[in-house]
Amino acid sequence: MISAVIPTHDGRELLDIVLGSLALQTRAPDEIVVVDDASSDDTLAHLAEHWPAVRVVALAENVGVAVALNRCIAAARGELVLLLNNDVELAPDCVAELVAALDAAPQAAVVGAKLRDYKDRSLLDGAGDGYSWAGLAYRRGQGEPDRGQYDGDVEVFGACAAAALYRASALADVGAFDEQFYALGEDADWSFRAQLAGFSCRLAPKAVAYHIGSASLGPRLSKFTLYHNWRNQIWTIAKDYPAGALVVHAPDLLAGQLANLLVAIRQRSVGSWLAAWRDALAGMPAVLGKRRAIQRSRRSGRRQLEPLIESAFARARWWLRGPGRSSAATVRRPPQDPAARR
Repeated sequence: MISAVIPTHDGRELLDIVLGSLALQTRAPDEIVVVDDASSDDTLAHLAEHWPAVRVVALAENVGVAVALNRCIAAARGELVLLLNNDVELAPDCVAELVAALDAAPQAAVVGAKLRDYKDRSLLDGAGDGYSWAGLAYRRGQGEPDRGQYDGDVEVFGACAAAALYRASALADVGAFDEQFYALGEDADWSFRAQLAGFSCRLAPKAVAYHIGSASLGPRLSKFTLYHNWRNQIWTIAKDYPAGALVVHAPDLLAGQLANLLVAIRQRSVGSWLAAWRDALAGMPAVLGKRRAIQRSRRSGRRQLEPLIESAFARARWWLRGPGRSSAATVRRPPQDPAARR
């Protein structure tokens, strides 16, 4: 059974696009659930009138993206959970291809769709999520023409939750999205924890979704987005990095924070950067408590992560040479052994 679940906030017009594309799937979900995060528009009335088959969970107050995602998962009845942003349109065979990709990879916790730009459909919006030891999560190939250059790299660091199919059993094993994050980066943190738990994350290159982008949370360089990205990056590092990675990749971490500061200066958002650090430190006792549980139970360590995660300096070289080529080699995962947990 497949449960398609969609969190939304003030997205009435967007919902018609994603729900319309779900209705045209060659493999339709067995149920569709919309979790309305206290919208102030007429989302609930619109769904009742135009999409009566959709099950709606209406939240009384705005709780943020991470909590809304967890409410979606809690509402899902299927053994497969299709998480969708409200600002995507799925190609007709997207769900079928996601299911096929997950069936072909028993160790995978999640498979993500290939995201293309909604307006210019020749451009990639993301071919799976990448990650740098600097603490930066990014969508591979974003803005590049899609020439199939990422289609062979099916094992990736993570899946963007804009359009991704999760095993319910893996969601139970890895745990919920971290509600302390509120918004942004919660899917990268979940993918990191899935890798530590011994799962893989995959790209399904034949499963295509068209992503409007920034329709839900606003512009990429808004103060809201920058603040939450910076704060949540710090928390992800503190929670998820094995101790050996913190030591070996200290130069990457320093480079990442210097890069964030330069962005803050350029965007006149130094106050947001300082606030992100202030609030990250204030929340650190809770984060370190989670770290103890994550690191104690993990099945993989730094050696398994190295093929999946780039150094900050390799990422910088990729930006210097320009887009158009894959920035990471095909993943070759080393065998798991007790020594690899360092």
